[in-house]
Amino acid sequence: MTRIIETDADVAEGAAWLAARCPRMAHAHELCAPLPLRRRPDGFAQLLSAIVSQQVSVASANAIWAKLENAGLTDPQSILALSEDELRAHGLSRQKAAYARALAGAGIDYDALRKAPTAEVIETLTAVKGIGVWTAEIYAKFSLGHADVFAAGDLALQEGARMLYDLPERPGEREVRRMAEAWSPWRSVAARMLWAYYHVRKQREGIR
Repeated sequence: MTRIIETDADVAEGAAWLAARCPRMAHAHELCAPLPLRRRPDGFAQLLSAIVSQQVSVASANAIWAKLENAGLTDPQSILALSEDELRAHGLSRQKAAYARALAGAGIDYDALRKAPTAEVIETLTAVKGIGVWTAEIYAKFSLGHADVFAAGDLALQEGARMLYDLPERPGEREVRRMAEAWSPWRSVAARMLWAYYHVRKQREGIR
């Protein structure tokens, strides 16, 4: 059964588990505790927000999302009512405008996803054009609260792992996914730890 992170106490439980098993995680925990809950709503708007966040800085993503919110473009009907060019006028790239329309027309059953295992969530979401594994894993982690999912393609997580484990270079997605196996069944909390450590070391946010 999928463990769901609902409260700060759940995050603290996972952080304590990680710190007890890994001296590096214990060091990060000393610097960064308490870790943020980071639970978000689920549904269309959150996935659209994740698409907006792809391959741009946190600041840029926030600015684009604010434009969409101000224009009331956060539900499937409003997105489908506009052409790709009209969506571009609200800050989306041509590619992301196409992705937004694909998501709006996908007919995802968001209620059913709440009860689905992680693998099924990722399979369902990545079937939509423009939603890759990173976006699906972020959604499973924050919107659905899955405790054991790790967005290995995230550059800030990779850099956080490099700094925390004193690696000679930033690990790639395959390597950091392999590292994350040791953090199961709390890989979502390990990700929170690495993002928090990244923030402490870099003095900037690694995740929106």
